[in-house]
Amino acid sequence: MFTQEFAADPYPAYAWLREHAPVHRTRLPSGVEAWLVTRYGDARQALADARLSKNPAHHDEPSHARGRTGIPGERKAELMTHLLNIDPPDHTRLRRLVSKAFTPRRVAAFEPRVQQLTDRLVDGFAARGEADLIGEFAFPLPIYAICDMLGVPAEDQDDFRDWAGMMIRHGGAPRGGVARAVKKMRSYLADLIHRKRASPGDDLISGLIRASDHGEHLTENEAAAMAFILLFAGFETTVNLIGNGMLALLTHPEQRDRLQRSLAAGEPDLLATGVEELLRYDGPVELATWRFATQPLTIGGQHIAAGDPVLVVLAAADRDPGQFVAPDLLDLGRADNQHLGYGHGIHYCLGAPLARLEGRTALATLLRRLPDLHLGVPPEELRRRGGLIMRGLRTLPVRFTPQEPLGPQQRGRQDPTGL
Repeated sequence: MFTQEFAADPYPAYAWLREHAPVHRTRLPSGVEAWLVTRYGDARQALADARLSKNPAHHDEPSHARGRTGIPGERKAELMTHLLNIDPPDHTRLRRLVSKAFTPRRVAAFEPRVQQLTDRLVDGFAARGEADLIGEFAFPLPIYAICDMLGVPAEDQDDFRDWAGMMIRHGGAPRGGVARAVKKMRSYLADLIHRKRASPGDDLISGLIRASDHGEHLTENEAAAMAFILLFAGFETTVNLIGNGMLALLTHPEQRDRLQRSLAAGEPDLLATGVEELLRYDGPVELATWRFATQPLTIGGQHIAAGDPVLVVLAAADRDPGQFVAPDLLDLGRADNQHLGYGHGIHYCLGAPLARLEGRTALATLLRRLPDLHLGVPPEELRRRGGLIMRGLRTLPVRFTPQEPLGPQQRGRQDPTGL
């Protein structure tokens, strides 16, 4: 496990684990030993089990309790108090406060802006006839979108793009580069929160500052940590949703043609079910974030000791034939698709509605505007990024018949980012 060959296609190995060792203790590349949970029923149970804590302090090895299992640099930058690292009752209070600001209505109202950003990015390469859909499209789209939603001024958004790029390059980044990027982002967010407190707007950070519950507000550190995790967790999952999803469509031409026909007919249902199927088939998050047993428990017949780390393998659970008919088949019209791509239970991804909106908009726009889009290299030459939790491509080279950029009337109002 965890070789380049495994990263390219982990699903046969996960199938073996589901059948022979569904709850399996293994040594990870970092040297940490953890339990891998691979069957759907066990995974769903573990994701909702209150005995599995998100707080690294419950790990039985002090080095891990100091944050080795988290995002590099987040502890030093005072960014640990976010929804991925805490349990009830603190988690309940913070999620309730954040939910008051990050509402479905806010996400729905953002749809025209997401379409505008998407078209601007496609305009940047449409006339060339070739592009890298990761670096030129899937990566910048969610960065600019969440920056807009948070209220980051246009002139500062390229800095966020640079910091975000450093954070997801993982092993390819200079030594200490990830921690430096996190520290710079934390410093910027603290300053922005000060400014928004003095002069609030209609953005998400202003909403986080205003959010209250029975007189309780987010502290400044909590607001910065929430903004940070919305950015960090939100953008990388969307990069991978777009990249993995587009690769799946390009390597399954019959499903891609089916979706293009549906879009041309103005029928949105297949796009909606299709995004859910892409999340199941080759989702953006391979393993759910770390959990730690607070007491001895049993999962799938396997005894887990107090302090042991547990990793729920979403990619394995979402290919479980005990839950899904023909799980290795991509079917964009799959009904009753109760996948775990964005988790389950109290830690279900808060940003899932925004990621779905960006995924639907991105895939539909590419297929409509570049109808003969195809891979620029053989699939076996594509490489995955390093890292344990996320599953994403380093690059996705494509070719297509050059297209004219959209005119001002097609594009709508002026884009303040100047992309």
